Amino acid sequence: MDSILVTGNGPLDGQIPIAGAKNACLTLMPATLLSEEPLTLTNAPRLSDIKTMTALLQSLGAEVTTLQDGQVLAMSSHDLDSHVADYDIVRKMRASILVLGPMLARDGHAVVSLPGGCAIGARPVDLHLKALEAMGAELELKEGYVHAKAPGGLKGGVVEFPLVSVGATENALMAATLAKGTTVLKNAAREPEIVDLAQCLRKMGAQIEGEGTSEITIQGVDRLHGATHPVVTDRIELGTFMLAPAICGGEVECLGGRIDLVEAFCERLDAAGVSVEETEAGLKVARKNGRVRAVDVVTEPFPGFPTDLQAQMMALMCTAEGTSVLEEKIFENRFMHAPELMRMGAKIDVHGGTATVTGVERLKGAPVMATDLRASVSLILAGLAAEGETLVNRVYHLDRGYERVEEKLGNVGARIERVQGE
Repeated sequence: MDSILVTGNGPLDGQIPIAGAKNACLTLMPATLLSEEPLTLTNAPRLSDIKTMTALLQSLGAEVTTLQDGQVLAMSSHDLDSHVADYDIVRKMRASILVLGPMLARDGHAVVSLPGGCAIGARPVDLHLKALEAMGAELELKEGYVHAKAPGGLKGGVVEFPLVSVGATENALMAATLAKGTTVLKNAAREPEIVDLAQCLRKMGAQIEGEGTSEITIQGVDRLHGATHPVVTDRIELGTFMLAPAICGGEVECLGGRIDLVEAFCERLDAAGVSVEETEAGLKVARKNGRVRAVDVVTEPFPGFPTDLQAQMMALMCTAEGTSVLEEKIFENRFMHAPELMRMGAKIDVHGGTATVTGVERLKGAPVMATDLRASVSLILAGLAAEGETLVNRVYHLDRGYERVEEKLGNVGARIERVQGE
């Protein structure tokens, strides 16, 4: 199993290109199941999760061709020969559940395994299922699979989510495009990935209003057609690489970055003493003066501080001046990186969903183990600011969500390399 070796060596300088959003692309890909005509995605990230979704779509009979070194995905679902999303593929990635709504809406039936993914809490799919039931779906859980039917097709309805759920909003939004009548999604997620999906579906002929707000209205249509759509910039990769110069000094320009994607995050960086400047090409980030200041963080649904940047922000707070409190309100069990950071000399006290971090002058390199996708990169960031070598083990998670991280950080001066496993 591969590892990442990081040696702390001071400030970074240069440019880092930010890839298309993993979470947006994984949502856009199942949209091909809604139409018999081709859907082409540009600015696709080159990640193992994209390969997993490709394999899942191909197992259903969709054609997926990768072009331009993986940055263009040409897809066609004109001749599906299966409506069963098998456990062997679905268990690798939670986003696999997003094929359920499109298949059910288009053909009136689907069988989808309950999904897997990072071990960061329960993350149940019941909100997905209740949304589809509100549109007339008949659902049965048998032997780890969701068996879904809508013999007369899905029907418009009012879906009121008791909790904000990005995945459930996406599944319901796709399903509603082909439902008969009008569907209203209340307490819908507002993430940029939702807006990106709605824009793509609209290009395919869907009638959607209100994306980016908590209420989305969809007027069902009889069919959708083909389209070409660029994947939105990955705001989590963007925030992660913005933290690199914040944690070890220097100045880095994140190409393709946009303030509107990470506004709450930028507000916390500013309070900590990190400068973020808009440029023609993206966002330029630099530490203002000496050590950063401790700031408190509460994770919230968009437009709040993203849970997917909590682990990386904790790494920054480990060397901040003062004491910070990080409160995780999205997922339980998402501080598994804390004990690994403590192996590097960090002072962290975790109680339930709250972590109190007292900054130290300097972290010290150590062998550590990644527990999930965002924890992996938080340990790499910590290694950039640590004295000596940090060996991050079990980084297979990393390749699910970060494109060529060693190359991108290495190009701005980081001493980082991949150590091939046996």
